[in-house]
Amino acid sequence: MTELDLAEYGLRNIAGDDLKPIVEQRLVVPDLPAHPPRVLLLYGSLRERSYSRFLVLEAERLLRTFGAETRIFNPSGLPLPDDAEAGHPKVAELRDLCAWSEAQVWCSPERHGAMTGILKSQIDWVPLSVGAIRPTQGKALALMQVSGGSQSFNALNQMRVLGRWIRMVTIPNQSSVPRAYQEFDEEGRMKPSPLYDRVVDVMEELMKFTLLTRGQSGYLVDRYSERKAAREKQSTAETAALGVAR
Repeated sequence: MTELDLAEYGLRNIAGDDLKPIVEQRLVVPDLPAHPPRVLLLYGSLRERSYSRFLVLEAERLLRTFGAETRIFNPSGLPLPDDAEAGHPKVAELRDLCAWSEAQVWCSPERHGAMTGILKSQIDWVPLSVGAIRPTQGKALALMQVSGGSQSFNALNQMRVLGRWIRMVTIPNQSSVPRAYQEFDEEGRMKPSPLYDRVVDVMEELMKFTLLTRGQSGYLVDRYSERKAAREKQSTAETAALGVAR
């Protein structure tokens, strides 16, 4: 985009070198990854009869039916954030899975009107960047919650904020299962209902978004402000280097 273009549209505060045109061809990957979409699923309860885990297992069955490769992280033994080193085995496992994944599913019970600390701790252990790798940025995300009482969306709303904060592409659809103790049988399988149908909808939508976004995260989240900051930092470094050379 040239300075003439910027003047034509009245963009007086833009650094022309850093503003790039949207290239439609960049949004069509010519060489799509050949492997199945990789989906990591997280749940937020350590109870033996954990309905968030049961719901994640239902989601996993659907994702595998749609052709995904899945991993479920067991949060048991994960230390509190900042209460261990990043090399702790459970922390390392979680971070490796996040880097491996191309999409994620988060499912939390609602406890005291909020998502659980168990789910939040998992997210808190995943940094925005590990060296040159950003484990979550630009990846598709689906959200689900279970409640012991009536229909609620508090945990979902909180997780949606988190997903946006760590730059994930959070899909529009979501699942909330009220009175979860009534929705699963003794074997932990979800009973047929409109609530189950919604879970199917969410996983179907996640697969579509994953296929659209995987391999594209670098371009999808490439930002003008970050390009500008990087150029200015480079320019400052070069100026300093010239000063030393003189």
